[in-house]
Amino acid sequence: MDRKRIGILTSGGDCPGLNAVLRAASRAAENLGWELIGFHDGFEGLLAPDEFTVLDRKATSGIMHLGGTMIGTVNRGQFVKRGGARQPSFIPAEILGKTRQTFQNLGLHALIVVGGDGSLNTALQLHKAGLPVVGVPKTIDNDLEATAMTFGFDSAVECVASSLDRLHTTASSHKRVMVLEVMGRHAGWIALHGGLAGGADIILIPEIPFDFEKITQEILRRDRVGAKCTMVVVAEGATPKSGRQSRHHTASGENRLGGIGEIVGREIGERTGKEVRTCVLGHLQRGGAPTMLDRILGTTFGVKAVQLIAEGKFGSMVSFNNYETHDVPIAQAVHKPRRVDPNSQIVKMARAVEIVFGD
Repeated sequence: MDRKRIGILTSGGDCPGLNAVLRAASRAAENLGWELIGFHDGFEGLLAPDEFTVLDRKATSGIMHLGGTMIGTVNRGQFVKRGGARQPSFIPAEILGKTRQTFQNLGLHALIVVGGDGSLNTALQLHKAGLPVVGVPKTIDNDLEATAMTFGFDSAVECVASSLDRLHTTASSHKRVMVLEVMGRHAGWIALHGGLAGGADIILIPEIPFDFEKITQEILRRDRVGAKCTMVVVAEGATPKSGRQSRHHTASGENRLGGIGEIVGREIGERTGKEVRTCVLGHLQRGGAPTMLDRILGTTFGVKAVQLIAEGKFGSMVSFNNYETHDVPIAQAVHKPRRVDPNSQIVKMARAVEIVFGD
C-alpha cells in the first residue's frame, strides 16, 4: 500500500469539536497506511510549510474532550483579498502559487479544510485551481447550507441554556428583566435553540424583525399575571422593524455585529420602568469542552473526510443529514447561508409554548 501524505488545517473561528475531527482523521488515515500532517494557524500554515505537526496516534491521544484546536487557527491573513463593491473575495495569484509549491514540496496527496463559509469559499477556490481539497463544515452558527448540523453548535446552545439557568435564579429573586445577547451572525439558530432549552420568554432573531412595543406589551402582561421575571434572548444580528442591525467598529476597521442587547435592554427599561440587566455571552460560546454530540459529530466528520479523499471526491464537503454523514459539492454548501424559517415547525412550537418573537 502506498504511503500517502495528506494535510489538514482548521480555519476561521475556533469552536468545540475541532480536536475531535483531528483525532478521527488521524485514526482513519493511519488505518489506510497514510500520514496526516496538521498545518499551523489555518491557511497561513500553507505559506510556512515547515510549520506543521505530524498528527499520529501519539500526538492526537487525549485531545477529543478539549476545546479549541491543537494546531491553531486564524480568521484573517494573506489568503483572502477583498474584491471591489459587491465583488467576491479571491486568493491572490502569488499566494496560490506558493500553495502549489507547498503541495509539491511536501508531496501532499490532498488537503482537508475544516472551516465555515469563508474558509470553505477559500477551499472551493483551491479546488477550482486544481488542488485536491475536501471540506469539513465548522461553525457554531449552524448556518451552512447542505448540512443539517455543524459541530460546535450544540456546545454553543448548551452554553446559552446553562447561562439562562443561572440568570433565571437571580432574575426571579429581584423581579428583573434579563436580556442575554448571543452569537449567530445573520442566523438565529443559537438564540432559538438556546432560548428554547433555557426557558426564555422572548426570543429575538434576525429572521423575524421585532417591534419594541410588542416586547413591552408582553413584559407588562407577564407582570399582570404575576410572573416574577422575564428572560429575553437576543441574537447579535436581530433587527428592529424600524431600525438596522447593531454593529460596532473594531481597531482593525472592521464592522462587527453586536450591541443589540444593550439597545433592547435600554428600550425595555425606559418603556416599562422595570429593572433590566443585560449580559453578552460573546466568546464564552466558543470555549470549553465540546458536548457529547459535538464529539460524535466531529469524529464522524473527520472519518468521512478521509473517506472522501480515498474515493477521490475532491471538491466535496462532508454533510450531515437524517442522522448520517454524506457528501455534497462545496459550492452547494456556500451558495447561501442557512437561516431560520419563520414558518418552520420549531418556530410554531415555540409560539405554542408562549414564547414571543416581538412581531
